[in-house]
Amino acid sequence: MFSSGATGLSDASSTPSAPTPAPSPTAQLPNLDLRIPTSAQEVSDTTKQAASWFDTHWQGWLASGLRIVLIVVLALVLRAVVRKLISQLIGRMARTAEHQEESRLGGLLANTGVVNPERRQQRSEAIGSVLRSVASFSILGTAALMVLSALGVNLAPLLASAGVAGVAIGFGARNLVTDFLSGVFMIMEDQYGVGDEIDTGVATGTVLEVGLRVTKLRGANGEIWYIRNGEVKRIANMSQGWATASVDVQIGYKEDLQRAEDLILQTAEELAKEAPYDELVWAPVSILGVESVAADSVMVRIEARTAPGKSAVVSRALRQRLKVAFDRAGIKVKEEPLTAAGAAAASAATGVVIAPVPAPATEPAAPSALADPNSARFKATEPIPAPKPEP
Repeated sequence: MFSSGATGLSDASSTPSAPTPAPSPTAQLPNLDLRIPTSAQEVSDTTKQAASWFDTHWQGWLASGLRIVLIVVLALVLRAVVRKLISQLIGRMARTAEHQEESRLGGLLANTGVVNPERRQQRSEAIGSVLRSVASFSILGTAALMVLSALGVNLAPLLASAGVAGVAIGFGARNLVTDFLSGVFMIMEDQYGVGDEIDTGVATGTVLEVGLRVTKLRGANGEIWYIRNGEVKRIANMSQGWATASVDVQIGYKEDLQRAEDLILQTAEELAKEAPYDELVWAPVSILGVESVAADSVMVRIEARTAPGKSAVVSRALRQRLKVAFDRAGIKVKEEPLTAAGAAAASAATGVVIAPVPAPATEPAAPSALADPNSARFKATEPIPAPKPEP
């Protein structure tokens, strides 16, 4: 009896209190005999062994498969939702000026006086494309790591290697990262776009292509500039909003300024009504006043608001029209100096003696060393005397 009780205690103590954990789906395969069975007994044993191994692991396979399917489905759903939210966000940012008061996000693209609706739409699409790409990469990359973890892959060495590689790449490609981030902010802030005339400090030209790393410009002489976005410290955009055409008009000192200003305004109004300048001049020409006064002329400055990038065209056309108008009206751009005959005629007409303006005297030439017969250079130019014949 004691023996049986001891045996019962021994059996009870040897029984494990916790249930045996289910085998991992990636548990190693048993040592199967891969030889081709040659008898019915070997076939039966092999079949039973395979059935037992499958019966032990099929639950783990099913759980892992369901986990992987759930991860993939959730990642795809989350990606679709995030992309939809980004599209709605970009749509609200790209609203027109009439609807921007209702949107708090419209301030990011609210350059209503500078950027036209088409330009705003292009910028919003570029920003949306970048945000959607970043969101898809982040979500799908995280889902891929979770799938590998569900398959039993040890991610510690992989993450450690990726961390070390990321640090090495970060130190080696810091300029690349700087260029990329600068390109993203340039697109988001709409500093310039394709077709704009810009000055980056290192090059000036028309933008041909805007990338996240490099901006391509066409220079004034036809050259193409490739500028890294991270190297651009300042940008002057001459194609946004409007431009100013500034012209300095020279008028003779004795001319009537009021008559000359009226003629300038009339000529500018006629220019603004003719094609193609009727679409280039956006505001009437204004006379700012006298810019400088000289002894023989007066400089008057005028300005006109023009289409962006067209100030030079309007300025050249306005100068040409003013020259023709001044010639027809007999307005001189500079007073001519009085000659002796002109001074005598003016003295006879006014009774006041007016002295003619003397002609500028020519500067005397510098003295030459050869003009002095006693100088060493003059003596050096004398011919060598012939030798005297001996008696």
